[in-house]
Amino acid sequence: MNVQNADIFEVAYRRIIRELIEKRPQDQKTVGKIKAKICKELHLPRMPSNPEIFMTASKEEQEILRPILLRKPVRTISGVTIIAVMTKPYPCPHGKCAYCPGGPGSVLGDVPQSYTGYEPATMRGIENQFDPYKQVMNRLNQYRAIGHIPSKVELIIMGGTFTATPKTYQEWFIKRCLDALNGRDSRSLEEAQLLNETAPIRNVGLTIETRPDYAKEKHVDMTLHLGATRLELGVQTVFDDIYELVRRGHTVQDVIDATRIAKDAGYKICYHMMPKLPGSSYERDLEAFKTIFTDPRFKPDMLKIYPTVVVKGTEIYKWWQEGKYRPYTNEEAAELIADVMHMIPRWIRIQRVQRDIPATMIEAGPTTGNLRQLAHQKLFEKYGELCHDIRCREVGHKWLHHKILPDEENIKLNIEKYEASKGIEFFISFDDIKKDILIGFLRLRIPSEHAHRKEINQIPTAIVRELHVYGPQLPVGFLPKKLQEWQHKGFGRKLLETAEEIAINEFDRKKMVIISGIGVREYYYKFGYKRDGPYVSKLLQK
Repeated sequence: MNVQNADIFEVAYRRIIRELIEKRPQDQKTVGKIKAKICKELHLPRMPSNPEIFMTASKEEQEILRPILLRKPVRTISGVTIIAVMTKPYPCPHGKCAYCPGGPGSVLGDVPQSYTGYEPATMRGIENQFDPYKQVMNRLNQYRAIGHIPSKVELIIMGGTFTATPKTYQEWFIKRCLDALNGRDSRSLEEAQLLNETAPIRNVGLTIETRPDYAKEKHVDMTLHLGATRLELGVQTVFDDIYELVRRGHTVQDVIDATRIAKDAGYKICYHMMPKLPGSSYERDLEAFKTIFTDPRFKPDMLKIYPTVVVKGTEIYKWWQEGKYRPYTNEEAAELIADVMHMIPRWIRIQRVQRDIPATMIEAGPTTGNLRQLAHQKLFEKYGELCHDIRCREVGHKWLHHKILPDEENIKLNIEKYEASKGIEFFISFDDIKKDILIGFLRLRIPSEHAHRKEINQIPTAIVRELHVYGPQLPVGFLPKKLQEWQHKGFGRKLLETAEEIAINEFDRKKMVIISGIGVREYYYKFGYKRDGPYVSKLLQK
């Protein structure tokens, strides 16, 4: 990619800046049209964001562009800002999957495994030589430029199989991310973590992407040491014959084992699923989703659905050219995702639909930018219902998309119990039961007898894997006053008390362990929890 790609973006930035200054548009719709026109003329693989354009302007230009490009200061009620950080290109430990673009020495250049080099996060990585400190600082500066000073940051580590990289690299990488948040250099990872507990910008969550065969006990121990709170597993399907065909390099049993090990260590689990891989079909894809939703050996907490696309330089590109493989169309992918939404359990959140690969790089497969919305339409047309995963029921989304607010008298505590990965899970939530609005939830796990962490297997222990009280993702000035109140009603405390009662009264647990982001530990200290290795915990008493 990369010099040529950087040059074309520089040309685009200059042309957009010049036209914006000449025309002085009064709304974001007109700004978007100007950007789209220039991007189309220059054949850009993606549209640059407003902060990117703003940051490349001169100081004099920025004064003119500020009211044009930058929206009012925006924050979420939770105040959580997502920062994706890209690791340097490392080869995958098993080789290369048939569908995978990118990687060191690929036709796309030296880019991280499974990325094209044109995704926003990858481009930031390239621009900053994959230096974690520079990437985080760059993103923080972009947020500051639009008037948003983050106080809580969730880090997402992307770029391939992070747990297969050298341990020294893993420690250094996370330390430097935290150094950027802390605003000062530390001598060790442990010091960086300690500093961040009271830093102005706190790390409240750390997500690591990895493969199922690199999410076993030793890998999980390392990610806990790093401070991770969620693992995203590249599951893709649940059929061994497909794994073999696409040279995935692991088995379904690896998925089952990794899921159990990680849940027993307290992790939230997100599966990446790839419908219409070679060897699959509409029926097999539906069967795969039904399996992960209903088979106790799987049951993830979250999903990212990435329908397979054909990109040059991959093995499946040759198969597609030879007529041996055909991915889904936009229509077929939307139809499948609608069927998935129809049967999804209420305790799963669909994090994302579609990869960030620019449509101009996709030779075949879904290219539409609004696949989730198309799936929602088909869901309503086919089943007469709205999506009922966690994301669609969150109080902020309900207000944003349907202008529906919860009624306090209808908010009830709900408890759903299910078996998963040889343990027992409780999804404890507060919902407006009449309007189907989710206010907050907690995931409680009674771990399996195979839990390997000493903080969990020494005495009968229960685990809080997630606690989340939702607010709206809206500008502060647009918040209905009623909506601002939900985070101040003590729902988090009540959810935690309910979890403790279940652990004590139903399972005679003596201890509660909570997996917590570095910057969230103080919240739990208020309820009597103390540091316990990578967790916080307290002894339970009847």
